[in-house]
Formats: sequence, C-alpha cells, structure tokens
Amino acid sequence: MKRTSIGTWAYNVGPYGEHPIPFATVLATLRELGFDGLELGGFNGYPNPQNHPTKEDRARLKEQVAGHGLAFSGFAQDLWSEHLLDTDDPSHYVASFEANCDFAADLGIKGIRVDAVQPPTIHRSVDYDTLLQRLISTWDHCIRYAADKGLYVCWEFEPGFAFNKPSDVLRVLDALPHENFGVLYDTCHGQMVAVVGARQEGKKETLKGGQLELISKLSGRINHIHLIDSDNTCHKDAAGNDETSAHPPFGEGVLDFDAIVPALAREKVGHDWWTVDLCFWPDAWNATAKCKAALDELVRKYG
Repeated sequence: MKRTSIGTWAYNVGPYGEHPIPFATVLATLRELGFDGLELGGFNGYPNPQNHPTKEDRARLKEQVAGHGLAFSGFAQDLWSEHLLDTDDPSHYVASFEANCDFAADLGIKGIRVDAVQPPTIHRSVDYDTLLQRLISTWDHCIRYAADKGLYVCWEFEPGFAFNKPSDVLRVLDALPHENFGVLYDTCHGQMVAVVGARQEGKKETLKGGQLELISKLSGRINHIHLIDSDNTCHKDAAGNDETSAHPPFGEGVLDFDAIVPALAREKVGHDWWTVDLCFWPDAWNATAKCKAALDELVRKYG
C-alpha cells in the first residue's frame, strides 16, 4: 500500500506567509489525521539548512518527526530567491542546492525537489537555447552531486516557471538522462500544462489526450507524485496576476482521478509515497482532513 504525506509548504507560504502554522502543530495534526509522513518545505522558518546547521540539530529534528510516528517523503528546498536562468554565473544557486542536499541526506530524505526558478516571462528577454543551456549545465552538476549523496532529484514543472510546455519537459529530460533525475508529476500542474496551457509564452501547446497523454509521454521518468484537484485556474499573486496552479482540494475541481491515478499508479517511481499538495490554497489547514480522506480512498482503490 502507498504511504501518504502532505507538503508542509501549504502552511507557511502564500496565504500563510505572515502567520505560518507552527511546525510542531503541523506534526501533531498530521499524525492525528493518520498521515504516514510529511513532505518538508524548507521555507519561512520551517526546518532548513540555515536553522538546522549542525548534524546534532538535524538528528534532533529526525527524532522529533519520528516521535510523532511520521517519516519524510521528500524535501522541497527554498531556492526561489536564487538566480538560475537569469545569469551566466549559477555558483550561488549551486552552493545553495548542495547545502540543501547535505541537509536532506543528514535527515535520511531520499528525494529533493527543483523547479526552473524564473517565471516563464524570461522567454521574452533571453533566447530559448541560452536558457536551456543554462538549465541543463547547472542541473547536470546538481544531479550528479545529489547522486553522490544517495538522493534522487525531481523537477516539478508548472505554469509559474519557465519551460512549462509538454515539449519543454521532454526536451529537458532527454538532455539529462541521469537515473536519479525525473519529473515530479503533480496532477494539478499536469492539467494546467497539458490541458489549459497556462502561462505558456508564444504559441500555446496542449495535448489532445490531456493528462493521460502527458503521463504516457513521461512514462519511465516520473519519480515523484503529488495528487490534488484542479479547477483549470491559476493562483493569483498579490497584484491579481496568474502565478501558478491553484491546487484546490479534492472534489473542488474537474479532475477525473479514476482515470488519472491508475495511470500514475503504474509508474515505477522508486518509492511508495503519494503526497497531497495544497500549495497557495487559502484555507489549506482546514482542508487537510478532507484531502486526507480523499487520498485514503485513492490509496484503497489504486494504491
């Protein structure tokens, strides 16, 4: 059976940015709801390499999480302030990535998340081949570093970042054929990329077969899974502009999980975690119990 977790970034970024749910409260509540683990988001005061700098700090964190009967399903590192595509010198990004890898390895976490950092509007100011080369050369080093630490790297493609068309995802995967590198397939992002074509620069690119076609194209390179609904809209930033996928709770969108989840369940991702992602949902804390019940039902049917 699949183990269940939820991304903790839902409780300390976006609508919760000014008033994060205390991390200890998150642990206690997730255990009370029957989650098997948590996907740690190292943002905004939650555990990260800076506030847990020593191996002793990290050992205590491991004990704290285990004391609640929970395990780590992965680590979403805070690289959103870094320069990846908008620079010819990614040395600071690389150093931050390596520090996060060391942190994850010390905690026994096996998977670490990346995204393209810069928004898709960067395609307006820098030519495609230059951006692609910057991404590939930097990630090639990072993926190799992670492999040396025993970690896999999962790329969460989504509307809010560059390289957000289906062909972009395939092109990056073809250029980085490392065994420990693949895509994090988020069902909400999959909808917005393959069906809606949200925030795509230039000619919009969608797939006639929707998410099932996208999953088929990515088959064998999916190494992490996030499950959540989609209402075909983006979350809005402070100025009211589309940012990234909205991540509504199960049952508040349009996705046919009875079609999508069996396709994902057939993927050999290398571990047994299914993770809920409520990123930027305005009432994520109160929606958590509902999402756990929906996830349990999907695990019962397909996991």
